[in-house]
This record gives sequence, C-alpha cells and structure tokens, in this order.
Amino acid sequence: MKRKLSLISALIVITLLLAACSSNEDSNKTASQTSNGSAASEEAEDPYEMTVAYFEFGSVPKDQLLVEEEINKITKAKMNTTVKLLPISISTWQNQVNLMLTSNEKLDLMPLFGTTYANQVAKGQLVELDDLLAKQGTGIIEALGPDYANAAKVSGKTYAVPTIRDLAQSYGFQIRKDFVDKYNLNLDQVKKLEDLEPILKTIKENEPTMIPLVNSAGQSPIGPISTRDSLGDDMGVLLNNGQDLKVVNWFETEEYAAILKKMREWYQAGYIGKDAVTNKESTSDLIKSGKGSGNLANMKPGYDVQETRQAGMPIVSVEMMPPVAKTSTVTNVMWGIAKNSKNPEKAMQFLNLMYTDKEIVNLLDWGIEGKHYVKVSDNVIDYPQDVNAGSVGYSGTGWLFGNQFLSYIFKGDDEQLWEKMKEFNENAIKSKALGFTFDSSPVKTEFAAVTNVLSQYRVALECGALDPDKALPEFIAKLQDAGIDKVITEKQKQLDAWAASSGQ
Repeated sequence: MKRKLSLISALIVITLLLAACSSNEDSNKTASQTSNGSAASEEAEDPYEMTVAYFEFGSVPKDQLLVEEEINKITKAKMNTTVKLLPISISTWQNQVNLMLTSNEKLDLMPLFGTTYANQVAKGQLVELDDLLAKQGTGIIEALGPDYANAAKVSGKTYAVPTIRDLAQSYGFQIRKDFVDKYNLNLDQVKKLEDLEPILKTIKENEPTMIPLVNSAGQSPIGPISTRDSLGDDMGVLLNNGQDLKVVNWFETEEYAAILKKMREWYQAGYIGKDAVTNKESTSDLIKSGKGSGNLANMKPGYDVQETRQAGMPIVSVEMMPPVAKTSTVTNVMWGIAKNSKNPEKAMQFLNLMYTDKEIVNLLDWGIEGKHYVKVSDNVIDYPQDVNAGSVGYSGTGWLFGNQFLSYIFKGDDEQLWEKMKEFNENAIKSKALGFTFDSSPVKTEFAAVTNVLSQYRVALECGALDPDKALPEFIAKLQDAGIDKVITEKQKQLDAWAASSGQ
C-alpha cells in the first residue's frame, strides 16, 4: 500500500513539473510517464497463489512443503505465481475433488482420468483449453505431438492434455524369474493365450501352494488381453485394434466366448485362484507374498525393472501383442484446469512448465537434489548416502506430473528408457478412433443399467468361476434388457460424426 501511495505521489509531482513545458513536450513525456507507471504497477502485483491438487497412493511425503518452497522459487521468478500442492489420498480422490468442484473451492489444476473425463466436461467443470494452449501452452503441444495432443478433444474442443509417458500399451505375461530358471520355462514360445498353458501347468504341478495366474482386486485375470478398442468402457467396441469403425457388442463376439471358455478350463484346473472373484490384493502383492507366480498385464519399455522393484524379486515378461495406441491408453491420465480457477492463464503457464521445464518436473518427481536424491551422472540419480526408499522424505509419481521424459532415470533403470518409450509411442498401431471420446449423457439411464449388469457378471465370468455355457447367454440377455443396444447405436452415431469431422 505504501509503494502504491508513493507511486501516486511521484506521479502527481512529475505531472505538475511537466505542466511548465511546451504542449508537445508535455504530451510526449506524459505518455512516457504513464507507461512507466503501468509497468511499476504490474511489478507491484501480489503473486497469484495457485492450488494444484493431485492423488497420492501412500501417505503425504514429510518433506512436501520443502519441495513446494523450491518450486515457488522458480514460479515466482518466471510467472509471479506461487503453487500450493494439495495431495489427496487416491481412496477419497474422486469424492473430494467433486466436492471441491461443486462447492467452488479454490482449485486451479488437477489430474483427470479418461473414464470420468467426458462426464466432467458435460457438467461444465473444466475450462476449455484451446486458446490457452495456443498462447501459454505451446510447449505442451510440441512435446505431445499432434496425434496425442488431439486425443483428448470432446466435440472438437480440448479440455485436458495427456501426460507424456507410455501413450500406447502392449500386452503380455509376467512371471517370477526364479521359476523360469528352475523349471526351464520357455517364454519365447508364448505368442497367444493358449501358449501359456504348459507354463501354468508346470507351476501348478510343482508349486502346489502357488496360484499360477493371479488377478488384482475387482479385476479379471485376462485384463485387456484382446485385439479390441474398448472405446473407453467396452459398451460397444471396435475389433482389429480399431482399424474398422464398426461398433459391435464385445460380449457377443466369438473371441470373447473363446476367452471365457479358456478361463473356465484354467479355473477348473486350478491355474486361477478359487477366490479370484473376491480377492482383495493386487497382483504385485500376491506375487511379493508368495501366493502367486505370474499374471497377464499391460506392458511398456522398462516393465520388468518396474515390476521387479514392486515385487521385491526378479520378474521377467514376454510380450504377446504389439503396442497399440487408443484414446483410452492416451487419456487414462491427463491434466485439466478447473472451472474454479480465478486465473486460467497462470494455470496454463504452470502446466506448460510441467511439460517443458526439467527442474520443475524433477522437483515434482524426485524432490530436492542432495536431500532426496543425488546425481550419479547427468541424467541418472540414486538415493543419498544412508537414505533408502523407506526413509526418503519425498518421492513423487513420475508418470503423473506432465512430461515424464524430462524426469531423471533412477539407478538400475535402463538409461535409454525415455528414448525407447518415445519409439514405443511413435511406432504403436494407432486405432482409427484415437481421439474419439464417447458422451454417454444421451443414454445415461441405459449406461447406468448396463454398468450394473457388468459389475454383476463380468469378473466372475472372466475368472472362470461361472460356466460360460450357462452364464454367458444369461449375461448377454441381461445386457440387452438393460439397453446395451441403445448405447451401441448412440456410440456408433457419435463415432460416425466424429470420423466425418476429423477426416477419418
């Protein structure tokens, strides 16, 4: 306030002095003084405080505020903004964010899931980003590339940007390396689901207390193994990795029936756990605790090292299907600006830093150099002396914060990991529906009813706990009663319109 009063006083004095000058000189100097006054006023503005919410899988790191302070040193200098980090437990994330959005609490930036994205757009909870990206977010578009940058469009408009990580997915099987060595298992011969049978049989016969093929809580053992593009929800899919834009009922296909038949055989043979439907643990925890030997999974470069670290023992894998990029693989984690934001321009400026500024990315991912990590080489880091994964004061979630390709490589990971990941993304088969997002609001009643049927039957069928000869026809009939055909018709209509407008 004192600075502003001083400035006003100075301007008054200068104006009175200039009055004695010639009219032409007076005009020029007054214009100059006005310009200087505006600049001084801008410099005097208080920094904008931005709230950045994100989900946290464990407890909040004890050194989070220290990391926040280091981030603010950069953002105050570059954009006159401070950042308040707001970690929220993943278990309460969706409910808490919805409450913040509906109650208009202070919130600027937040990560988004592809499964709820279209609904948030429909509710008007997100800021349209196209103009902001063109002005303050050009680094994001350059880093993502046009194909992946456009994948998040809804009705031709952008409301979120995908994080840069594995934007495609390959599919395969992972298993404990000690079993591969002990029983001389040949992973190279595994090309399709049926090829796993000799491996699962060997584990079952020689490790009777071990579940050969485990699944995570609430999920089936087969996961995404198929050549379909789920179009986000499996309520109408594209076959042949999305190379044909004909929407079909996945649950009525011969491929799905064949998978269920195989799962039933494996369940009865004991290759899948008898408690698979009610299991409450993750695949990593089951393998780590010695309850399971392997599982089917989405894969990417560096996968074996990642899983070895999580399981606490060497893990090896085999890729069974090539990488494919679909809207769901690109948009499963994104960032958007909340409608609550009082300054979307500043929010976009910081978001741009998350995709272009190596220092910001590594503060969010790894914390403070010398305290939470030390450099082994230019791009490789390790824990400081006497610090380990359990004692380190800060550790972020690398794939969450903007551009993972700017993140340091942790010692033990492939030093060429990001180069291989870029190649993985660039060479992936791209679904022709990449960029299409289904808006379920026109069929929200049927969508909800179909969702209920899926939750009732799907996991049990895909675990092999139900006889598909009896349960699959019943499942299909209930889906039809719930209105899946109407959902598929609406999805085909929207897809056709999207394809026509995007030149597909």
